[in-house]
Amino acid sequence: MAMSKGIENPELRFSAALVRAANLPGVRINRESYLRQALGRHCSEEQIRRAIEETPAAAGILSEVLDKAANDSISYETTKASALSAAAGIPGLLFLPATVPADVAQYFGHMLRIAQKLAYLYSWPDLFSGENDDIDDATKGVLTLFIGVMFGTQSANAAVGKVAGMMSKQVAKKLPQKALTQGVIYPIVKKVAAYLGVQMTKQTFAKTVSKAIPVVGAVVSGGLTLATYLPMAKRLKKHLSGLDLTKPTHLVVDAEVVEVVEVHEPPAPGRAQEHDADDSVPSA
Repeated sequence: MAMSKGIENPELRFSAALVRAANLPGVRINRESYLRQALGRHCSEEQIRRAIEETPAAAGILSEVLDKAANDSISYETTKASALSAAAGIPGLLFLPATVPADVAQYFGHMLRIAQKLAYLYSWPDLFSGENDDIDDATKGVLTLFIGVMFGTQSANAAVGKVAGMMSKQVAKKLPQKALTQGVIYPIVKKVAAYLGVQMTKQTFAKTVSKAIPVVGAVVSGGLTLATYLPMAKRLKKHLSGLDLTKPTHLVVDAEVVEVVEVHEPPAPGRAQEHDADDSVPSA
């Protein structure tokens, strides 16, 4: 009875799968370790330190560097996800009840891994910074939206943009808890979760069919994962890299304020000629 209710409610089905995947070993990414490893070959120690303490955007790291690190991470996670999916397809029909659920959980686990890596590169805060092993509702909500973006859901795109806008305006280091759990974003999270629950059912069926024949199933399953995972990861990367959160706008504002002060500051009495002379030196 409980199983039938879970199948009938795609939102709950997806939420349960998300929590299960997030609790798999190795799925949660340590933000500090990852940024240090991903940026180590391209950035100074000072840039890396500031990227960890604040954000890569605040550290002034070039978009080209972030994009390269993102592409490297996508390639790594795609290869790993495809290999594991292929391995799960080897046993064949006899072991389907065990291999398919495990493969789906691993697949979503790798989606969560690349979502975290891309988020940290493009200046999102630590999603698993709490000491509690449970996923808080705000983190669950934003991860749902990230996966929604990967699946091409327009409402998820818009919601992620709104969350990023809130954080950018407040220069926040935490997710906007209220918006994601009670406010304007929450109904979109529920809608996206329901959509993803339906898609997850379709993927489970496709993986079941692909694994029915031993060995051949491994090739088909691994290829299916490669064909779906790679474009989905690239879709999330494209969306996150284009948000205002990746641009250190507060630094631009500060520079403009300083410039205005310098331009309008009157010269000290009796030193007008000296200022004129000083101003003429650079132009000579």
